Amino acid sequence: MASSEIEVVSSESQPKTQQIAIIDVFTASAYGDFDKLRKFVEEDGASVTTPDGNGYYALQWAALNNFLDIAQYIIEHGGNVHASDNNKQTALHWAAVRGSIAVADLLLQNGARVEATDVNGFRAVHVAAQYGQTAFLNHIIAKYHADYDVPDNDGRCPLHWAAYKGFTDTIRLLLFRDASQSRQDKEGCTPLHWAVIRGNVEACTILVHAGTKQELLVKDKAGFTPIQIASDKGHRQIALFLSHAARTNSNHLMDKFCSGRVGDVGYAPILFCAIIVEVILFINSVLAAPNLPRITAIVGLWGWIGVSLAIGSLIMFYRCSSKDPGYIKKHGGLDGFEDTEDPLLNIDMNNSSGWTGDWSQLCPTCKIIRPVRSKHCPLCKHCIEQFDHHCPWISNCVGKRNKRDFFFFVCLGTLTSFVGASVAVHRIWTGIPALPADETWVHYVIIHHPGIVAFLFLDAIILLAATTLAIVQASQVARNITTNEFSNSIRYGYLRGPNGQFRNPYNHGCRKNCSDFLIRGYTEDEIAWPPLQRVAT
Repeated sequence: MASSEIEVVSSESQPKTQQIAIIDVFTASAYGDFDKLRKFVEEDGASVTTPDGNGYYALQWAALNNFLDIAQYIIEHGGNVHASDNNKQTALHWAAVRGSIAVADLLLQNGARVEATDVNGFRAVHVAAQYGQTAFLNHIIAKYHADYDVPDNDGRCPLHWAAYKGFTDTIRLLLFRDASQSRQDKEGCTPLHWAVIRGNVEACTILVHAGTKQELLVKDKAGFTPIQIASDKGHRQIALFLSHAARTNSNHLMDKFCSGRVGDVGYAPILFCAIIVEVILFINSVLAAPNLPRITAIVGLWGWIGVSLAIGSLIMFYRCSSKDPGYIKKHGGLDGFEDTEDPLLNIDMNNSSGWTGDWSQLCPTCKIIRPVRSKHCPLCKHCIEQFDHHCPWISNCVGKRNKRDFFFFVCLGTLTSFVGASVAVHRIWTGIPALPADETWVHYVIIHHPGIVAFLFLDAIILLAATTLAIVQASQVARNITTNEFSNSIRYGYLRGPNGQFRNPYNHGCRKNCSDFLIRGYTEDEIAWPPLQRVAT
């Protein structure tokens, strides 16, 4: 897969102790020496309309390095915005390499064609995608209506290039604007094929979550699907992820069960039935067992406390299963934009309360600009504010609006299981008569009290799972961090400090984190420390 060959020259690449030789209009334009450029043109009579020995124009060098004043001067002195080099690339192509938005505006306002193509059929949108210049790409799409889904000579659109190069922000932008995922190039490859070929895990994840089952099954001209390519190239993580995605979209019951959903209800009915069975077994086989001694008042009190806790668990189970976890409404998005407006053009990228300059805030599926700490859930098919995780056992996401309910649910589950197990063990321990020498205690309990054995088996599983979840959730609440952030901290720039180490900017201290969570049910997304830009200054 060839790429656009644009030579990148920067003064930053030169040793600081070496004096840069400005010998003509081309080097003056490349390194931004406006005074020498004026001298060459006005005193020496040099032309800015002819190319250098390699066929490159002074305007291209100025565009590459975003020297607006130099580009303006060249145009005023006859520079042609349509002039192209030996590869038929214009100054706008070169501006796209480094995302020179200011110069691009100047070129387009002076008649440059946003749809100009080079010998490979690359337009500025292709070059921007190849170099990951997301802001530049968004600018020429929103302001100059550049076609973001146009193919090059090989049938590859900008989304193909972004997927191949692994520029996830560019992928999000293009999908946000409804770029086609199903388009196949001359080799029959979709963007997902190219992301798999290069082993770009996050690119594959974004494409799959925003796509449909059809993209997973498309075959290239060699007859390979993305899953087969991932396996052949040894990209094990991608192959497992794609296989799981295929099972999730499958119509087979077993595939749905293994992927955590049966229809749209998940495992919630299974857990609900397990809790009901546990309560019935506890009452019939522990509290009211006919072959055990009559229950004492103290044991009975603890037993009915356990039943009450189980009822409370069921109530919290219903609440966290049915409650809105924090769905971000499409039309409640950012600053109240109407459908007819382009939110990526009209918002103030620097001052918007919702936009932080992080392109991961774009949801290519919901088509919204979501707050930081939010995430799209492919199972719920919504973006969730303060997304923690999707729990198949409650058939719902855990997010800003139901995390407290979920925490109380697992805490009640832990207490219920512990009380139930304690009462059951006590009943067995005090109710077993003296046994013959040839019979063990365990054998006697299994034969004569199978109901208690079944209860303890189920109770042990629930106790282990609920206790683990309660400890993990309590630890995260104390630090004001979500499960998603903790597990994927390397993916989120806002969780890294100036030295690149992990730093949670939302941690206000254990006391405030816990009090906010328990009183309000959630914590506000207030930065505990100043932004990195302020620290740097």
